[in-house]
Amino acid sequence: MRAHRDLLEKSDPDVFATLTGEENRQRLGVELIPSENYTYPEVLAVLGSVFTNKYSEGYPGRRYYGGQEFTDRVEILARERACQVFRSEHANVQPLSGSPMNQAVYLGLLELGDTILAMDLSHGGHLTHGAPVSHMGRLFNFVRYKTGATDGAIDFDAVRELAREHKPKLVLCGYTSYPRDLDYAAFKAVADEVGAYTMCDASHYAGLVAGGVMKNPMDHGFDVMTTTSHKSLRGPRGGMILCRKELAARIDKSVFPGLQGGPHMNVIAGIAITMGKALTPEFRDYAAQVLLNTQAFAGALTSGGAQLVTGGTDNHMLVMNTQASFGLDGRVAEELLDEVGITTNKQIIPDDPNPPLRPSGIRIGTPAATTRGMKEREMERLAGWMLAVLGKPEDAALRADIRREVEAMCLTFPVPGL
Repeated sequence: MRAHRDLLEKSDPDVFATLTGEENRQRLGVELIPSENYTYPEVLAVLGSVFTNKYSEGYPGRRYYGGQEFTDRVEILARERACQVFRSEHANVQPLSGSPMNQAVYLGLLELGDTILAMDLSHGGHLTHGAPVSHMGRLFNFVRYKTGATDGAIDFDAVRELAREHKPKLVLCGYTSYPRDLDYAAFKAVADEVGAYTMCDASHYAGLVAGGVMKNPMDHGFDVMTTTSHKSLRGPRGGMILCRKELAARIDKSVFPGLQGGPHMNVIAGIAITMGKALTPEFRDYAAQVLLNTQAFAGALTSGGAQLVTGGTDNHMLVMNTQASFGLDGRVAEELLDEVGITTNKQIIPDDPNPPLRPSGIRIGTPAATTRGMKEREMERLAGWMLAVLGKPEDAALRADIRREVEAMCLTFPVPGL
């Protein structure tokens, strides 16, 4: 790896400068975006390996090109380990990322125009869960359920009424900005009543499912579970589809040749490593610490007067209403925190009156900070710095002081692989 870096520095110093700049940004700041994490050094090694060179259209034992002995072997490892981690009967590890992963499920199990019941985008759903601006929102008829106004609870009587009225072919749960766990048995009961498939997009919190600290939808009879392989799992940027064996052929055909061509074998090798790590006691300890850290963060923020969407969290993330808490929209809050080396992302809140690029909140997550070894004490310090910065948005000197404190703390918690 050192030789590769030396070659890059000599052959393309402009690109090398961006690489070293990003390394320093990650080293000296703290990552609190819930969908980001620091992957394993072993994953970084295979991402830059000779697996990058190989085209492997098809599936193990049924490839369209020769020379597949080792690509077959590593993909089988990834699939078998994923099934073991999530107690699934089948796994497809070829989706290139989260969006095509979800698209492959819809296109594999449904007909164009079919109805899908899913969470409203502003209440925590994802773009691929039927947002009108997405292609999937144009190809399928999405009906959206919402969460409770105060505690964020899902009203399953209302969900059932929507299902009875619209007769969806698929009931979808999972989220991108909802800080609670889900009642999978209740979703399954609604789907069974109307004869719909059940699907969970666990991309954000699959690491906590793998670590045994959040519920597993596959344990509740779900037909399909999708997840990205990075985020709380700490793997490479890819996607996985877990499903019942009866649906395996349809899912596989939908991924390839239905939606994409050759898989990224370097990423699949990284997924194999990631799934192996997820089976270890150390990963279970990590998942438990993520939850402890999020609870500590939530407690410190609420004690300091910040308003959290749903009032707290059951998982790895928090959504802060910065407009109500500090009179700041999420874009301004994000930019102020960036100045001190605390990276968050602006976030819409339920039924947000503000536009998406200037929403009313920010989203906060603990997986990346936990990966670096930070614990409850560090979460409380981070919350204190955030409250100070957002409470005094005109105080540039305060931000400069806090920036130095953040950097000093970060230097004591190295980023894996750097």
